[in-house]
Amino acid sequence: MNGCVALVGAGPGDPGLMTVRGLAALERAEVVVYDRLVDPRLLDEAPASALRVFVGKASGAHALPQEEINALLVTHARRGRRVVRLKGGDPYVFGRGGEEAEALAAAGIPFEVVPGVSSAVAAPAAAGIPLTHRAVASSFAVVTGHEDERRAPGRVDWSRLATAVDTLVILMGLENLPRIARALMDAGRAAETPVALVERGTTSAQRVVIGRLDTIATLAVSAGVRSPTVIVVGEVVALRSRLLAGVEVSDEVGVGAGEQRLAIEAELGEEVVQVLLAAR
Repeated sequence: MNGCVALVGAGPGDPGLMTVRGLAALERAEVVVYDRLVDPRLLDEAPASALRVFVGKASGAHALPQEEINALLVTHARRGRRVVRLKGGDPYVFGRGGEEAEALAAAGIPFEVVPGVSSAVAAPAAAGIPLTHRAVASSFAVVTGHEDERRAPGRVDWSRLATAVDTLVILMGLENLPRIARALMDAGRAAETPVALVERGTTSAQRVVIGRLDTIATLAVSAGVRSPTVIVVGEVVALRSRLLAGVEVSDEVGVGAGEQRLAIEAELGEEVVQVLLAAR
């Protein structure tokens, strides 16, 4: 008899942002197939007897190709096991959960999807940036900055996105940031538009770099920003200084929670890079 698969979103990084339903699925798991950005502490929620299989991906380095991950889920389920596919963020937001769901459906494997908190909304919030605000932003879009290499180049239409929405949230875009910034400006987005880079948002290693669209790529290199980083483009970024001013510091990681306000400020020409370190 077939087992089943749960495609579970592990949240944006902080294990405290995992959902109750997701934890319940982990506690019943017999096999956990997990990604690179999953906090290791979440794996402790699975039974000690559960098989743990790492299939994490980084740019240019995949532990397993996606087709083999799909086959792995099907194989374990066909052996009658309860499988949890634990994915960073939300399974259906740039997490290839849709591809895995297709493979499971085609194989006749019962599965459920347990939504997770996406870094697209959580990382900006943890950095003190609201994606919408009645005074400055009534819309936002989430887009990948790293397209499928099998697709024709340029399928993300930056020329339309540049001015179509108030706030742009770009995931997996750090490597292509110079090209993305130039494309947005060429399509009419103002060079002085505020931009935030939120590195490892919601975690104890969170850093935030603030700049302008015309210089943010240079600032990213100078500050040594690394993936995973969420890029936020829009006037909402400018609200951050006002919002963080009224936040009390606590022992938890999050907005103003354990963030060392004095942190690091590095002068780079006319720009100031603000790097906030979140500490447990």
